[in-house]
Amino acid sequence: MGPLLGSPPISPAKQATKISLIEVKSLKSSVLNQCMSYRSLSALAPSGKCRALRSSPCLVVLLRSQAHVGVKVVFCWARFGIAEPRTQSALSIRALRPTLLVAEREEAKAVLTLFLKKQGLSSATAARTLNKSDHFIDHLVSKLHSIHISRYLVGRELTTLEIRDALIPYLENLLNEHGNAFVDVVENFPDMPGKEKTAEVVSPTGVLESKKLPNVTRKSCKLRAMARVSGSTPAEKLPQHVVYLIDLGMELEKIQQVTRKFPAFASYSLEGKVKPVVEFLLELGVSKSDIPIIIGKRPQLCGISLSENLIPTMKFLESLGLDKKNWANVIYRSPPLLTHSRQKLKSTVDFLHEMGLTVEDVGKVLTRWPTIIGYSVENNLRPTAEYFQMLGVNVSALLPRSPQTFGLSIEGNLKPVTEFFLQRGYTLEDLRTMIQRCGTLYTFSLEKNLIPKWEFFLTMDYQRSELVKFPQYFAYSLGERIKPRYALVRQRGVKLLLNQVLSLSDKEFDKALKRKLKKKLDGVVLTE
Repeated sequence: MGPLLGSPPISPAKQATKISLIEVKSLKSSVLNQCMSYRSLSALAPSGKCRALRSSPCLVVLLRSQAHVGVKVVFCWARFGIAEPRTQSALSIRALRPTLLVAEREEAKAVLTLFLKKQGLSSATAARTLNKSDHFIDHLVSKLHSIHISRYLVGRELTTLEIRDALIPYLENLLNEHGNAFVDVVENFPDMPGKEKTAEVVSPTGVLESKKLPNVTRKSCKLRAMARVSGSTPAEKLPQHVVYLIDLGMELEKIQQVTRKFPAFASYSLEGKVKPVVEFLLELGVSKSDIPIIIGKRPQLCGISLSENLIPTMKFLESLGLDKKNWANVIYRSPPLLTHSRQKLKSTVDFLHEMGLTVEDVGKVLTRWPTIIGYSVENNLRPTAEYFQMLGVNVSALLPRSPQTFGLSIEGNLKPVTEFFLQRGYTLEDLRTMIQRCGTLYTFSLEKNLIPKWEFFLTMDYQRSELVKFPQYFAYSLGERIKPRYALVRQRGVKLLLNQVLSLSDKEFDKALKRKLKKKLDGVVLTE
């Protein structure tokens, strides 16, 4: 394809050097083919909006018409930025780095994946949908640019929370609008079900080759990101934040694993993102050796603004009852906690209050099991609460003692455990007592815990009612505690209560055995 409008040819390298955002009002898709230069685009802009633009070639790559939105955003590949507006105080549009676009794209993918999972899709199904949604991801990125155009005017990067807060409401609106067809919308975008197509794209050569943005696949993004942190890269050429993390004790292999899962991490700046967050965590009391673990679990934490998001979120959680003295432990146990939106935090805490928990109880829950914030209220917390209420269990007492129970599957975990005890002759009243005494009872695996320990219990000289009195039996190690202790009891020829066999310290257990043995030798028979 030859040069446009008599302009000199542009090399691919120069075409892709900068990306400008141009705000244009009242454009119609019918003028798409006319937008071949800044000069022609200027003629289409509202009077006074833009002064005469430079004559450097400009290729329009996206123009999406939306009847309900009066402002369109046009992405242009060009060698120069647009001219400044007439107003002296106005800022000129700044160029966006290609690495920033890649990072934003990965952030958008992460938001979409999370949203799909919250709608009930499995990880595998969500991944398959994501693989088919490259064009929808491009659309989400353009949505970010239109929502936060003022941020780009001053060259400011968006934080992870800002991206989530911008995209999740939009995704929720799409879900409400399309219902069960939401996944089809994502996979087939821009061909909306039952809607007329309103967008077309001009390729970088000026030819209408596709209705969608140039395809940037998940694989290519990962390859570019991995290349930046490759072990074959000379140490002096590794990104600064990678060298910094290696100095902190994070292995390069671990950094590569993080980048493989979250490619945007490769583009994070040292001074702007990674270092401020690391230093803040150290000030909170987080051990230096724990920093690599925290970043490995949640690299997105480094994408959060300290002043605008992270610190306000911490203060918000403290106002809800979380003890600020425990922040180091809380963040270590659940790094994702501070990356959740304010709306998500509030919805979970509101549910806890609804279940009858006091502010003090909520603080205990958030401190003991901060991961609970990641549970869906409607898909996990509420159904689990209703299940235990059906069994007659006091949920307000169970939640502070075993919040992790509320992240379990009803069909896959809770019902099988209930059936396990009922099938062995225990009543619902027995089960309620056992849950009250051992809140973590339902967190134990059937195959690896309950069944083998039950089978060994049947060989012990105890009535089945002992498990109602002491269900904590299932919390002890079969090989390291139960069998060795019971073997000593049998060896001495004495009898101890089940809780004495397991709950006493080694020293106290030895004393109990000696007392029982002495009384036996003295011919004293005790009835307990």
